[in-house]
Amino acid sequence: MTRYIRHAAAFCALLLLALLVNAARVQIVQARTYDENPANRRHTIARYGQPRGDILVGGRPVTGSEDSGEQFRYERTYKNGPLYAPVTGFASQVYGTAFLEDAADGVLAGTDPALSPFPLWNDLARARNPGGHVVTTLDAAAQQAAYSGLGSRRGAVAALEPSTGRILALVSTPSYDPGELSGTDSAVARAWARLNAAANRPMLNRAVHQTYPPGSTFKVVTAAAALDSGVVRDVDAPTESPDPYRLPGSSARLTNEVEGCANASLRYAFQWSCNTVFAGLGVKVGPGDMRSTAAGFGFNDRKLGIPFRVSPSTFDTRVDDAQLALSSIGQYNTRATPLQMAMVAAAVANHGSVRMPRLVERTTTDDGDTVSTPGAPG
Repeated sequence: MTRYIRHAAAFCALLLLALLVNAARVQIVQARTYDENPANRRHTIARYGQPRGDILVGGRPVTGSEDSGEQFRYERTYKNGPLYAPVTGFASQVYGTAFLEDAADGVLAGTDPALSPFPLWNDLARARNPGGHVVTTLDAAAQQAAYSGLGSRRGAVAALEPSTGRILALVSTPSYDPGELSGTDSAVARAWARLNAAANRPMLNRAVHQTYPPGSTFKVVTAAAALDSGVVRDVDAPTESPDPYRLPGSSARLTNEVEGCANASLRYAFQWSCNTVFAGLGVKVGPGDMRSTAAGFGFNDRKLGIPFRVSPSTFDTRVDDAQLALSSIGQYNTRATPLQMAMVAAAVANHGSVRMPRLVERTTTDDGDTVSTPGAPG
């Protein structure tokens, strides 16, 4: 009898060991697979089970969280939603996140390991930190002035602090209230459909996601290229630029809106925006040096983020001389975002030094302790 009891005890011990091994396999080895399974709603429920951290402007939150009492408990709220929509974006239980709500989602949702002094313990215990905060570089008065100035017009404003690259204003109109996309009821679906179908595209961030022909504002870049390359050594010397200027290899002639541009100096041409002078200078500089100078200002940068993605501004050098002449005065296929041209203006104000734009001053814990200072100058 004793022998059978020992066998039974050993068998039970093996079963217990097998259970422990399987539990460890599920809890540790396969935990990530189960967590990332689309059918697992526990993560999403937990995500909205606590208030989301806030986005701050001038030390004051422009976002909030409201207890809905639903399964996805806390819904995102916005103060002056249309004013800050191009910066905050939206955080929707149905449609995900955009702009800062997306780029800083880990901090705002409390899942960023940097928020916890013991991130490994959080992983094992499935604990979640309170949402942290994102402190922006925006100046509330500048943001409001830009928004009011645009009014009902379609357009965008980007304003930078030249010495640091801090974005002081980022506005796109027409805008929308991102709070309309918070929640899970039918009103959210109707708002999404209406906003995406609107002819004036209120959800398009024109400041960073739309490119335009920069026109004569691009002559700043061409002037810099002419000086850097040595094509112009004296800004007051004649430039040997005829008026009108015949585009190379073409019968088309370029003219000016003002008098006195024939053979004008760079200083005079810049002051009066002489098309003929800058078109000719672009051809003399050549596509390689023009592209290099444009890149120095931020053109053709496909990795620019503030921290959310910025559409690249482009200066194409796969052109003939006639096309290069037009590109050098901001026409043909030269394209730029409003933020890019703010970078060009800021470089002039900063004595030729280009600072990469940044929208986030720092991220903090719920208690206000600094987590990171992304992009801060050294």
